[in-house]
Amino acid sequence: MIHTVEIKLFSDQAADEAVVRSEAIRRSGIAPARVREVRVVKRSIDARGSRPFFLIKAEVYVDEEFHAEPALLGSFRDVSGAPEVIIVGAGPAGYFAALELIELGLKPVVLDRGKDVQTRRRDLRAIQQFGEVNPHSNYCFGEGGAGTYSDGKLYTRSHKRGDIYKAMRLLVEHGAKSDILIDAHPHIGSNKLPQLVANIRQTILHYGGEVHFDAHVTDLILQKGRVIGVVINDQLERMGQAVVLATGHSARDIYALLHRRGIRLEAKPYALGVRIEHPQSLIDRIQYRQSPREKDLPASSYRLACQVDGHGVFSFCMCPGGLVVPAATAPGEIVVNGMSMSKRDSPFANSGTVVSVELDDLAPFSSHGVFAGLEFQKQVEQAMFQYGQGGQQAPAQRLTDFVKGKLSDNLPPTSYIPGLLSAPLHELLPASIYRRLREGVVQFGKMMKGYYTEDANVIGTESRTSSPVRIPRDKDSLMHEDIAGLFPSGEGAGYAGGIISAAMDGQNVARAVARYLLMC
Repeated sequence: MIHTVEIKLFSDQAADEAVVRSEAIRRSGIAPARVREVRVVKRSIDARGSRPFFLIKAEVYVDEEFHAEPALLGSFRDVSGAPEVIIVGAGPAGYFAALELIELGLKPVVLDRGKDVQTRRRDLRAIQQFGEVNPHSNYCFGEGGAGTYSDGKLYTRSHKRGDIYKAMRLLVEHGAKSDILIDAHPHIGSNKLPQLVANIRQTILHYGGEVHFDAHVTDLILQKGRVIGVVINDQLERMGQAVVLATGHSARDIYALLHRRGIRLEAKPYALGVRIEHPQSLIDRIQYRQSPREKDLPASSYRLACQVDGHGVFSFCMCPGGLVVPAATAPGEIVVNGMSMSKRDSPFANSGTVVSVELDDLAPFSSHGVFAGLEFQKQVEQAMFQYGQGGQQAPAQRLTDFVKGKLSDNLPPTSYIPGLLSAPLHELLPASIYRRLREGVVQFGKMMKGYYTEDANVIGTESRTSSPVRIPRDKDSLMHEDIAGLFPSGEGAGYAGGIISAAMDGQNVARAVARYLLMC
């Protein structure tokens, strides 16, 4: 018999396995001698009271043993001689599509324009320290995609999109801590993800798949309304039974390629704004009512949202104990993102703070057609770069000066390694974006007392929340509506928004590929 209980424990108690076990047994009312195992299945923090506590759901095994589920990888078999499916992109959507294809008995051939995750670090160092942007290897492009360096946050609301638990278990089987299976807001950390990503690659190779780096797909090979392969680096042709496009939200050249080939695209809403960085101790004091926080409490986070002029203003990709990093994918632009290490022990907290950009807002860019949103995005990023006159120094203001429309005399400390440059963001941002952000952060200050402070930096530009372009696909076959064998997937296709939702979309697309090949 399995008895499920819920218990409340303070952080020091929740960190002690013996206390968790004894309290779960006590709450179950079962005699301790009959209990074979206590398993924590869910864990979250409730910080609404005077002192934060953990809410823990546990299963108490009474008169029976716990039996672990068999490993998912245990069902994998060699696919080296199976039909080949080309996957463009080695991010979460691409790699999880590859794992699913192997499970289904198909051979994935993964092509990534960037470098393997270890070699990629040199290019990240170059952009951080010297302001040099490699357009094929950066914080967005390369093995693992943007997800490798965005904290490894695994929370998603997309429960209807696929099997979240399966995606999580695959991460655990490739090196993630099993805590991600029980935490309400799981994360891995950007210091842990590179090895996990490399482990996934090794699984793909071990079971007969292929992974190729420095393999930039520059064209599609089409025949009678069907894709039959790709061109790599303008030279090499690679044929496949189907092509999965999992190139991420920043692969603008892929959109241009599809457009040039007459493959239909759609403009879609997205969001644009800034990244706001506070001292983590301040966020802890607001959320936990204590600073320094108890040693067994994680760095606190927040999620804020409001409406201004009928547009959503909201926090996005909040990184407690995190770092702000340069995420440009081409020279001549300033883009920032956030990430955290596994311990989330940086003295700073940062979050994207963005405004929804609807299709009606893009009327001034209508001459660019389906690329109106991309052009708007690019112009903002380039304006930030031009103000700094080179390098990756990011324009910034104190939060209070941002609201007042005043250039800051100096700026608070920051985690952003290339450095900040005092700048009039109220003039550099489009007027509508600035006006809504200003009103939004004022409202946030009322929702979260202490948020509105001169000790926070507003940093430009947070512009890659999602893609302004969607690659349309049939909702049943998940294949492009016009090109047989072409399967758009993940964030770049407009069907995901984060590591887990992209991973699940990759799995869904892999299953759709298998159904397609069965019918061919």
